Amino acid sequence: MTLVRLRAVTTREVQRFLRIPVQTLISPWISATLYILVFGVIIGSRIDFLEQIDYIDFVFPGILMMQLIGGAYGQSTFSLFFHRWTKTITEMLASPLSYAEIILGYIFGAVARALAVGAGVYVIAILFTEATLAHWPLFFFYVLVVSMLFALIGLLVGLWAEKMEQLNMLQTFIITPLIYVGGVFNSIDMLPENIHWLVKLNPFFYMVDGLRYSMIGYSESNLVFGTIFLGASVLILFILVVNLFRIGWKLRP
Repeated sequence: MTLVRLRAVTTREVQRFLRIPVQTLISPWISATLYILVFGVIIGSRIDFLEQIDYIDFVFPGILMMQLIGGAYGQSTFSLFFHRWTKTITEMLASPLSYAEIILGYIFGAVARALAVGAGVYVIAILFTEATLAHWPLFFFYVLVVSMLFALIGLLVGLWAEKMEQLNMLQTFIITPLIYVGGVFNSIDMLPENIHWLVKLNPFFYMVDGLRYSMIGYSESNLVFGTIFLGASVLILFILVVNLFRIGWKLRP
């Protein structure tokens, strides 16, 4: 692996989403603003929530997580599918680029888009709340690891999909519903006690709760389990994607 080749792939991916800023950056910023206004300000001002924690401070980490996931997943999924569809992926495979360089280039491009989206959402949130960082090293850990995780998931979908409409199936039918029931807008204590175990089976619960703890110092999950789970998931998916590239699954005619 060389930094020059890795930087070339990463730069191409970054330039790709910068060419369409309305779709890749402005759209999620507007979406996050509406979430903050409606759920955080308008509805949140009428909710008597947790002691010493405003409702907007509670929901904002979940809103930020939603935008990070959407940015990373959308970037890697559509980029790899486009390169498969136009057959330009075969040129990359025939080039001196290693599989690791290609995959990391996709991942770094997706993380860059997620960070750009997240930074904009954070700036917007400052207008409505303090947007504190109680544990900033943990905050950056969750932001980076979650972005990498969904960049890898996006690559898997980009490899699997045969039609454009299939790219959004995972996000529409699995990711979005699990995020909404993963504690973005409600505390687990607000749910019936007999379904707490079901919530704790939701991986998004640990992502949202971990980011929330890093920002406002409030947690309802096992943070050690959450960090180990995320780190292990990234490693396993990276190995899986590398192996799929190595055998040329849906990459070669």
